Amino acid sequence: MTGADTKKEVIFWGLLAGIFGLLPVVSHNDYHLIMANHIIVWGLFAVAFNMLFGITGMLSFGQALFYGIGGYGVGLMVKYLGKAWFLPGMAAGVLAAAVLAYLLGFLIIRVSGVFFTILTLAFGQLAWQVTFRWYHVTGGDDGIQGIIPPGILGNKVFYYYVCLACVLASVWYLRSLSNSPLGLILRCVRQNPARVRFLGRHVRRNQRRVYVISSVFAALAGGLMSGVDNSVHTNMFYWTTSGEVILMSVLGGIHQFFGPFIGAALIKIIEDVVGSRTEFWPLIIGLLMMTMVLAFPRGVVGEFQMLKARWQWRALERARRG
Repeated sequence: MTGADTKKEVIFWGLLAGIFGLLPVVSHNDYHLIMANHIIVWGLFAVAFNMLFGITGMLSFGQALFYGIGGYGVGLMVKYLGKAWFLPGMAAGVLAAAVLAYLLGFLIIRVSGVFFTILTLAFGQLAWQVTFRWYHVTGGDDGIQGIIPPGILGNKVFYYYVCLACVLASVWYLRSLSNSPLGLILRCVRQNPARVRFLGRHVRRNQRRVYVISSVFAALAGGLMSGVDNSVHTNMFYWTTSGEVILMSVLGGIHQFFGPFIGAALIKIIEDVVGSRTEFWPLIIGLLMMTMVLAFPRGVVGEFQMLKARWQWRALERARRG
């Protein structure tokens, strides 16, 4: 990165930490705290998904599988062993997601394009069916309620800061990974996998590696969300959850690292504002999302950067002519 890019990134990190870090100080409304928690956790989920889609070019329609595993890892531990197992449950969910992603990777990475997308969707829907039908263990469509973090984690403000710290650390790690030699290889895989093979690099191995990494952070997001909502439900596995995180990435900008995070914030705010004002909120939100995606084909962040570049070019042209 250039010095200017580094400066912009430092400013972005500062704004991100400042805005979300000061929220509990500025507002003592529990609802605002929960809303902010939803934004940052979904932002992590979207950024993790975009490591697959925007950087590597692998459109997974089944990342809800790992998001759900993370959430139910916590939920089942707390339900059957007690709330003291909240953090071990989160670790178990993340570990289970890593192992499953690694094993599934040997199967689904063998195909590409729409076949890869359909396979990921199929496994996600299979997990949803199992969770939905296995009522006496998972609670079925009732989910698991009363997931209260133990000790000081039960304090909503403290838990919010724990979530914020986990999300910032995770996004920083993913950003570092994106800028590393592995990130460069993954971008090359997206653009020209045949050339990567010609250079002696293993395409499938690197695809499987990023698939596992993305799945681990999706599971972490699911585990964190179980403590935010104090519950888990079968919709965490459902295809609409995968669809929503895809929409967040597209709306924010799939080729901009922080684009999915911005997209997550926009969608959650729109859902909250529209949902509180009309019973026809799914229709209104659908129309708004369609309009925004059509109006900003490069994503909100991508279009903003394009507009900024045009302004700078016009300013240079005027200076040259003047």
